[in-house]
Amino acid sequence: MSDTTTRPRRQPSVRRLPLAAPLRLARPSDMWLKPASSVVVATAIPNLVLFSIDRLDLVMYTMAGSLCALYGHSLPYARRARTVVAVVLGMLAGLAVSLVTASLTDSTAVLIAVGALLAAGQKLLCDATRIGPPGPLIFTFVSSAALFSPQQLGQVPGHLALTLGAGAVSWLVTVAGPALIRREGPERHATARALNAAAAYAAEPGHRTRRAAVAAVHAAWQTLLAAGRPTPVRRALERLVVHAEAALSAGAPDADGGTPAADPAVLRDWAARTRARGPVPTPPAAPGTAAELFGIEAERAVLRPTAPGQARRALLRRLGPGSPLLPIAARALLGCALAGYVSSAAGVGRPYWAIVTAASLYQANVTLSWNRTLQRTLGNLIGVLVFAAVLPVTRTGPLALIGCCLFFSFAAEALITRNYWLGSVAVTPMALLVLEYAGSHPAGELIGDRVLDTVIGAAVGFLAAMLVTNRRATGRVESALAAAELARAHAVQTLAAPGPAPTALEAARRRLTASLVELREADDTAAGEWWQRDLPQEEVLAAEQAGHRTLAATAIRQGLIAPAPENGAV
Repeated sequence: MSDTTTRPRRQPSVRRLPLAAPLRLARPSDMWLKPASSVVVATAIPNLVLFSIDRLDLVMYTMAGSLCALYGHSLPYARRARTVVAVVLGMLAGLAVSLVTASLTDSTAVLIAVGALLAAGQKLLCDATRIGPPGPLIFTFVSSAALFSPQQLGQVPGHLALTLGAGAVSWLVTVAGPALIRREGPERHATARALNAAAAYAAEPGHRTRRAAVAAVHAAWQTLLAAGRPTPVRRALERLVVHAEAALSAGAPDADGGTPAADPAVLRDWAARTRARGPVPTPPAAPGTAAELFGIEAERAVLRPTAPGQARRALLRRLGPGSPLLPIAARALLGCALAGYVSSAAGVGRPYWAIVTAASLYQANVTLSWNRTLQRTLGNLIGVLVFAAVLPVTRTGPLALIGCCLFFSFAAEALITRNYWLGSVAVTPMALLVLEYAGSHPAGELIGDRVLDTVIGAAVGFLAAMLVTNRRATGRVESALAAAELARAHAVQTLAAPGPAPTALEAARRRLTASLVELREADDTAAGEWWQRDLPQEEVLAAEQAGHRTLAATAIRQGLIAPAPENGAV
């Protein structure tokens, strides 16, 4: 079983940078409401408390904790609880460094250097831990803004206590409340995404839809395995993911009447009912379901005691020498430092916005960084105009200011999944309005500084992305290619064994799936990088096609799909 082949292409050293594509709007995420509503609630509670005691000048410190409510919404609640705690502690650590530094020196050069170091470290840690959106940008925004806020050393403990208190509110809003209302909510959403992706592949088989479906199914299994003790609902979700895998393996019907394709309408109906609040749909039993679920349970039992050690070792590998993440962190360090110094030389008194703008650009490769440069610049410039329009309203009273900040917090999360530039239109006025809590500032000065910081941060930041090369991207592809070939060889060996155990087949198939997901991610990242040797495109394509055939053969052996005439080779 294979997909339509594509012609291998030679990778030039310099690639054409797109202009229109990065600005196109996409469909909104199916989860945008959760972070949007969470950050509004987590921000409103401390803001109203400060309003009641007439201390809105302290909002910047509670806002640092409130923004932690943006993280972890795609994770099952057990893992989300740990993740949000880690986010709050990370936010607290970065803010502590900034506040102590601001209290000890007023040298702009020192403050910019510390801000750049923090931005690079936050980028590296967030990428290494794969914490997910919104990534390091929230940490960098808070720590950079705090660096340029007047501070006394004796005030630092109290300000950090405010952040910790607001962070506790964020934890309650993002973990405790939703877990009580809908215990398996994240698992249901992950399963629904897998079913929808499988439906898209069944409706339109091809490399793009297959890769998306493989990644979605893999993510669903990871979510279910991380969810903790299996419940009746989680068992039902596992059966649905088995059907998504079967649909992915079956593909399209062939002319000889081979394996029939799954019905996309049925898969989408299951996805809609899974995402809804009603009972999880109960599909008809698929062949091989019992064997696969037995393998899943065995894998869950094996992973439970060793997962912490495995996670630590994986994190150390991603932080260690030779990691492809290190050049991206170096770009952030150089770009943020240069942006801050150029902005300061241009006359901006508090150039933290230039640092934040530069930090926001650094994605997995140069092409994606260019896309973010366009999006950030356009969104910030429009956002400044929105800020100028709403500023008179916010100065009518503190409740008006609080209401506008909450509105823009909600709008940012509602819009950013459609395109980053659209979300930036709301983020920019929200970030500028936070300054108003400490007292009014001249509107012309605020607007002029932000426009100048945006242009300088974007231009200098992207220049650093081009100067600091990431030649390790090709090496990552080669390593992922070798791992995929080893995983496929192991799966073929397992298939050839007389009467392989269901657990062995399941483990081999899961390992091969994970290796193909990693190979696709590595190849996509390297494809947008500059100044590197040619990518092994032919080998990657061959490994993907061979891996897909082996996955299909494994699914046939497990009884997930019926054999078809062309599926004989593995």
